[in-house]
Amino acid sequence: MLRWLLVILLALIVFNGLSHWLRKIGLGRLPGDFHFKLGGREWHLPIATAVLLSFIAMAIGKFV
Repeated sequence: MLRWLLVILLALIVFNGLSHWLRKIGLGRLPGDFHFKLGGREWHLPIATAVLLSFIAMAIGKFV
């Protein structure tokens, strides 16, 4: 269980780092992507974008 939490945390950190590039192509602004300010910092939780990208990766994996 600890490994899954670590994987999810790392995925959210990667999405947060790539959020500027993802917004240019329209990802990161889907319904279900949360943006909020906490402690003077802006946080992004791209839950819907992560689900969409994992679905696309799964579809590509099935056809390859």
